[in-house]
Amino acid sequence: MIQSLGLIFLCGLLLGSLFKKLKLPSLIGMLISGIVIGPYVLNLLDDSILLIGPDLRELALIIILTRAGLSLDIEDLKVIGRPAVLMSFVPALFEIAATIIFAPLLLNITYMEAALLGAVIASASPAVIVPRMIKLMDEGYGTNRRIPQMILAGDSVDDVFNIVIFTMLLSFHTTGTTNALQLASVPISIILGVIVGIVSGFILSIVFNKIHMHDSYKVIMVLGIAFLMVSLEKVLEGLVPISGLLAVMVQGIVIFKKQKVVADRLSAKFNKLWTGAEIILFVMVGATVNIGFATNYLWQSILLLIIIISIRAIGILATLIETNLNGKERFFCTLTGIPKATVQAAIGGIPLAMGLQSGNVILSVAVIAILVTAPLGALLIDSTYKKTLKSDKYIEKI
Repeated sequence: MIQSLGLIFLCGLLLGSLFKKLKLPSLIGMLISGIVIGPYVLNLLDDSILLIGPDLRELALIIILTRAGLSLDIEDLKVIGRPAVLMSFVPALFEIAATIIFAPLLLNITYMEAALLGAVIASASPAVIVPRMIKLMDEGYGTNRRIPQMILAGDSVDDVFNIVIFTMLLSFHTTGTTNALQLASVPISIILGVIVGIVSGFILSIVFNKIHMHDSYKVIMVLGIAFLMVSLEKVLEGLVPISGLLAVMVQGIVIFKKQKVVADRLSAKFNKLWTGAEIILFVMVGATVNIGFATNYLWQSILLLIIIISIRAIGILATLIETNLNGKERFFCTLTGIPKATVQAAIGGIPLAMGLQSGNVILSVAVIAILVTAPLGALLIDSTYKKTLKSDKYIEKI
């Protein structure tokens, strides 16, 4: 396993750095390195590291959601109001509905399998979106109308929303039955996740205020409680639905509200943690891809992505009705729905690991989505934000 970890870090870092120099998302290089060293190409990874792959991917997801929460100001959400709330689920519902309609036609899967696929690929990528929206806030682009804050908040909650939907659909797909309790599990899990996150965030804020400790210890405490909250979801599975990942993000939001200076320092620490977690996440998901099988669905997947991303854009525009954003700003918002990577990498392999008949198809489409949309979305966002958004800092200088 030690040798495999060394290969994962070195190959992921090397190829990721190469793609970054080419001004493409480094995660694409990491994903490709995983495919190359994985069991379907060079087969250089130990079986033991592949067995704990799902746990490693979940660890990476916890880190990115904590990082997002620690950068999210709830006051901005209150000012933004309705659009921020709608952005967190309406575009995803548009995209999932489109996947249910078109995926069976293109991929020869059932409508239930298409719904499961929709929940996997409907999330925009925090790995692409979060650092770019933080950059926009630092540079002052769009902050006069709180556009980066709205997108950051919507994307963060959207990820958790899709994961909750995915979990519910996976349960239905494996049991073959559903009932009123299962249908009600989505809002219940969201509400309980928020409550647990608020409580843990308040407790940590009090501890950080009363007890002096090094920031590294605070990071360990935040992570430790995050792990316990995610584990709580699994312990209570079948008894009480609760979204542990939503609780993780809300915990970060509360810490930001109560201890902003501490949150800023912790966010910087989690940025460093994400450097390693990102490599593990994308190399590991690349290692699970049967590249020969995936190529059989290449053009179908690309056509599906074009359709559902276009429909997602309509969903995004629908959330912006009655806002004061101009045409250019609305166009920029639609571009942030293109990149897919983090959630797809974290949950795309779960159906295959559970032995679902459509598992290989879902994983293949998820990986193709990452390879196609992550660089495209990143390039479009980076090349258009200065042309479509106003800079507060520039206005102040005038």
